[in-house]
Amino acid sequence: MTASDFTRGIRENQVQVAHQLIQVMLVGFAIGMMRTVVPALAESEFGLERGSFLLLTSFVVAFGTVKAVMNFVAGRWSERIGRKRVQFCGWVAALPIPVMIWYAPDWNWIVAATLLLGVNQGLCWSMTQTAKLDITKAEERGLVMGLNEFSGYVGVASAGILTAYIAEALGARTGLLVFGMAVVLLALLLTLVWVKDTLPWAKAETAAHKAAPPKSLPRYPEGVSDHPTTGEVFALMSWRDRRLFAISQAGLVEKFVDALVWALFPAFLVSRGASLTEVGWIVGTYGFVWGGSQLITGRLSDHVGRFWPNVLGMWICGAGVAMVVMGSGALWWSVSAGVAGFGMALLYPNLSAAVADITPPAWRGSAIGIYRFWRDLGYAIGSLGLGLAASLTGAAESAFWFVAISMFVSGAVLFWLGEETHPRLNPARKGGQL
Repeated sequence: MTASDFTRGIRENQVQVAHQLIQVMLVGFAIGMMRTVVPALAESEFGLERGSFLLLTSFVVAFGTVKAVMNFVAGRWSERIGRKRVQFCGWVAALPIPVMIWYAPDWNWIVAATLLLGVNQGLCWSMTQTAKLDITKAEERGLVMGLNEFSGYVGVASAGILTAYIAEALGARTGLLVFGMAVVLLALLLTLVWVKDTLPWAKAETAAHKAAPPKSLPRYPEGVSDHPTTGEVFALMSWRDRRLFAISQAGLVEKFVDALVWALFPAFLVSRGASLTEVGWIVGTYGFVWGGSQLITGRLSDHVGRFWPNVLGMWICGAGVAMVVMGSGALWWSVSAGVAGFGMALLYPNLSAAVADITPPAWRGSAIGIYRFWRDLGYAIGSLGLGLAASLTGAAESAFWFVAISMFVSGAVLFWLGEETHPRLNPARKGGQL
């Protein structure tokens, strides 16, 4: 294949971009089917004792830990065997999940199924993101990340609502079995038949940068080889580069919100008298606002930069979480969920875009994988924190305050240590990387 075969751009690769958007929506369906019915019916259907906040959050801890590790593995693995193979393996791992939920004699089976869900999400969602970054231009990163997360989280929200209705019609177990098997089998077929491997685009971009460096040189980390080891990339993302550290810690803490919405928000709403379908719509509001707004917020960052959308997003999202326990009623909870969702939309695609801005294409997949490792470890750390907060006080409201305060503090760290990463708005100085 010639260099012209690896032209980058959303329009130039619209068919593959569309296939990957379908893929990430199906990934969203897979996680969404676990986000309304399972926590809301944890006591009545799966035998969890009332008030067991730590046990209720245990399946999110399991999910976050496994997904974080698989993100780390997926990034490095995809640079060796290609993006498509990693994605296919992720869907194979998801095959037993609907059957395990259907059969589950107790809560331990739900935790085990969630471990496999973490494998699926870590491999598949990572690859939809990396693949689209491979085949699009630098000035389209915010837009493509917005499209990716829009599609994925509209899938999450839609599945949460659909499975609530299906569970009421067919029963929780049968409904999740039918929905889950349809999603996984369709995704496997589409991956096998229509998805292309985009690793050659990343290699072509690396070669092109060497031959003719771009006019606006990104602010890549200094003193790093063209092909750093896994340990070197991990150190850069985790502590050596203050900008990448700031992004990684923000990614970790923002997952506290998603852990809360997944693990405790449905149970909190049910305990306040909301029906299962009302829970689906209130939680769905968070997902729909998050997903839909990213069509705007991702593109916005291509024009105004990543820094302020990320910082303000952390604070607005934290404010939405605090609002939940400051009022009552379906309308109030829906508005609060929408505020949190909008804040998440500001930060979510743009933290990833910021990582892509300042990491070279040769090891961008690894960098994104390690960022996603820290980000999704936030599921586990956040779930433990909010579970402890609720257990020690005996009140679910404490978990909301724990998450809200964490978001405000993390946003302040990002404001202090971060910087604008968009290469057009803040390019490297001539004669040096930084």
